[in-house]
Amino acid sequence: MDRRNYAFDKVNYILLAAGMLVVIVGFILMSGPGSDETQFVEDIFSARRIKVAPVVCFIGFVSIIYAIMRKPKDGGEALGDGGDDLPSDTK
Repeated sequence: MDRRNYAFDKVNYILLAAGMLVVIVGFILMSGPGSDETQFVEDIFSARRIKVAPVVCFIGFVSIIYAIMRKPKDGGEALGDGGDDLPSDTK
């Protein structure tokens, strides 16, 4: 099977895995350490839980979207044909 028929290449998978790890880190930051009832009210409104962690998760989701939308490089571009299968008069 020809490699150019695949939707993703190796870089897409690496970016996808990195984005997933960033989202997981964001959720871990959002969960925070365990606490008792008196500390819970003070700790739930910490800047890490309500500001930093959602931003980290958002960056992770954006990077996942980029990894999915990124078009893999074709080997045909080195030949000068642009890498697509359209005839040259329809470009």
